[in-house]
Amino acid sequence: MLPREERQDLDAVTFVPLGKTEPMTWAQSLSANYTDGIVVLHKGKIVYERYFGALRPNGQHAGQSVTKSFFGTIGAMLVAEGQLDPNAKVEQYIPELKDSGFGSATVRQVLDMTTSIKYSENYADPKAEIWDHVRAGNVLPRPPGYQGPKSFYDFLKTVGPEGEHGQAFAYKTVNSDVLGWLIRRVTNKSVGENLSERIWSKLGMEQDAYIAIDTEGTEFAGGGLYTGLRDLARFGEMMRNDGQFNGQQVVPKAVVDDVRQGGDKQHFAKAGYATLPGGSYRNMWWKLNNADGAYSARGIHGQALYIDPKAEMVIARYASFPMAANAFNDPTSLPAYQALADKLMGK
Repeated sequence: MLPREERQDLDAVTFVPLGKTEPMTWAQSLSANYTDGIVVLHKGKIVYERYFGALRPNGQHAGQSVTKSFFGTIGAMLVAEGQLDPNAKVEQYIPELKDSGFGSATVRQVLDMTTSIKYSENYADPKAEIWDHVRAGNVLPRPPGYQGPKSFYDFLKTVGPEGEHGQAFAYKTVNSDVLGWLIRRVTNKSVGENLSERIWSKLGMEQDAYIAIDTEGTEFAGGGLYTGLRDLARFGEMMRNDGQFNGQQVVPKAVVDDVRQGGDKQHFAKAGYATLPGGSYRNMWWKLNNADGAYSARGIHGQALYIDPKAEMVIARYASFPMAANAFNDPTSLPAYQALADKLMGK
């Protein structure tokens, strides 16, 4: 079990949400962001833990795109091990994608989402390709008479090019499923087996995790992972500790350093994330441009794993925010996280 040193003074921590003038408390921010559960670690100890709604300590919750950071980490591990060449074209590993928009993209461009493909992630647009993607994987029910792709991999073959790769960051979940296929191709193991063997089995997890699959049994590497909250925090604590956990080097330090340094800020700026000015994206992790060097795994509807190296703090949160995009909860979440970090550092 994770050691506990719970603090009673954190609910009263105050901050001002982005774009507002009135202060809010940490406790108020949890309901404002429809939090289902939150765990805060400081120096590896649980200092705060709360559950709301249907989530319980022994329950599991959809990680949504937090899933991507698990598999981005594994992809970066395979690069560090020499099993994946970051400069190689996707088609070298997956000839089946030669004629798709991904065939000419490099492994690095997939890992950092600088591919240029015809695919919209606009959740407010019912015609966006994201919906075709998840229907192909059977994540959403298929309409009567459905004749489209019947699996994630079949859908990937239909994604066309749109411009030149490597010019700009564009967040598109479909990149993560290409990465999942790359992982499977070079290891001859499913992404779930890789996650179990390389990470889950080494972190003293309290619960099993599970992952959504399509009708062919292929895991949804872009958002299908369900975990317990404290186990999510353990993953973050391992990353905070240079890839070590319980005296074991789970992830190479070079991989963690690569995540921490972030990606190309100029490429990222072109995506126009108003709540993440100066940020970047590397190995399917979000790097914030703040003084603490924070980086995060993020998922729609408020899922988050937030790591603040300077404050020695890890926050794992599951939520059910009604609007999908994090731009709606960031104005409250991000300053709340910083205020908590400052409190834990004694500022």
